[in-house]
Amino acid sequence: MQLRPYRLGILVGRFQALHLGHQEMIQTAVDLCDEVGIFLGSSQESRTIKNPFTWEERKRILKTVFPQDSVSVYPLPDIFIGNTSRWGEYVLDNVRKYFGMLPDLLISGKEIRRISWFDGMNGVSIAELYIPKSIDISASELREFFLNDDRASWERYTDPVLYPMYEKLREIVVSCKDNTESESI
Repeated sequence: MQLRPYRLGILVGRFQALHLGHQEMIQTAVDLCDEVGIFLGSSQESRTIKNPFTWEERKRILKTVFPQDSVSVYPLPDIFIGNTSRWGEYVLDNVRKYFGMLPDLLISGKEIRRISWFDGMNGVSIAELYIPKSIDISASELREFFLNDDRASWERYTDPVLYPMYEKLREIVVSCKDNTESESI
């Protein structure tokens, strides 16, 4: 039985590292959707300065903040074709694989590159909800807070439930600071 306006909402992102802006988007999905699928992009990458955390570590972080059974987290490896309708097909193939159905809502930050994801897909009707940026922070800035050991700034943009993880997360980011090799799109 559907309780919310949407049956299945999805989000696609790297979440390298999770901040309150990400959390606001995900919470919107939780509020609007019976089920939420979070697909972790560049899941094949880890231990680089741009992608320090493994997809399993990112999943653990997300599930610490969103422990509900209605929130699921899955890997989404890059396929190196850019943000095109082919990428959109790939995303939907993964949604079908894990949920057995198409989503009826895509939640994201306002990024122009997502507009073409579902262009030209016959019979696909997915509402798209862009969450305006109300918290001026980026994951890159959070990684800088780790590198500078600026815990106070990191905490200002991070859910308190994650505070006990600070030292371990910082250790990972610092260990990756000189690794700039990346295969992600």
